[in-house]
Amino acid sequence: MKTSFSTLACPHWSLPQILQAAVNYGYEGVELRVVSNEVDLWKLPEFQASALSRTRKQIEGHHVLVSCVDTSACFHSPEAAERKSNLDLALRMAEIAVGLGARSIRVFGDSIQPGCSRQETAAWIADSLVQLAERLRLENVEVWLETHGDFAAMANVCEILDQISDRLIGVIWDPANAFAQIGEEPIVAPGMSTRIRHVHLKDLRRNIKGAPEYVLTGQGEFPFETMFDSLARIHYDGFVSFEWEKHWHPELACPEVALPGFIEWWKSREAN
Repeated sequence: MKTSFSTLACPHWSLPQILQAAVNYGYEGVELRVVSNEVDLWKLPEFQASALSRTRKQIEGHHVLVSCVDTSACFHSPEAAERKSNLDLALRMAEIAVGLGARSIRVFGDSIQPGCSRQETAAWIADSLVQLAERLRLENVEVWLETHGDFAAMANVCEILDQISDRLIGVIWDPANAFAQIGEEPIVAPGMSTRIRHVHLKDLRRNIKGAPEYVLTGQGEFPFETMFDSLARIHYDGFVSFEWEKHWHPELACPEVALPGFIEWWKSREAN
């Protein structure tokens, strides 16, 4: 397995700072989500169409891979127009993935809306994913659905995947989401074994009120060895991406602490 980190960990950093940190700390990739405080990356000069080839050379010059380009596109709305708007958002981010030579974009399901059923929401999500994958087929960019929100648990993600035959649609497995929500053990379900393309990793523990809180890797309650044993059984060899959500939780430790700390934990685990 290879290591990357989501740039949620360092929302204020510029792209050169991100790439240099990856080199200095020993990561093999970066997962692009926010750069220079901007989540709509196309607004930044280095991610506009005319600059993408130069930006790609800059990234390759650091011998760092783009493990994924993350979008905030969600396909849970009962309104077709809103799902279309999110499809367009995903396609705009996919242009960046193509220009950088990235393999994929990340999208969400995500939440069952008031008055809607789980079954119909899963159908809307599946239909949107198929449309998006078809639009990107010739670009060799895959669509990866993150396990998140009301579709964080394995069984609920499989409700969507069971409606999709297209193998260009994969899954970003974020087992901490379901562990935090319902205490689900991080074990790959049979219906997910051929779909997992990318893994998010973070640690957490419950406070005195029972609410989950993020902590530095190895200091919490998440059962990492159960997860790694399950990944080994499906022969997973993709990226494990450290997701330290400082962009959303500014109270978390700074990236200069969290990012090298993850690599130290990773190396100590491998040594054992």
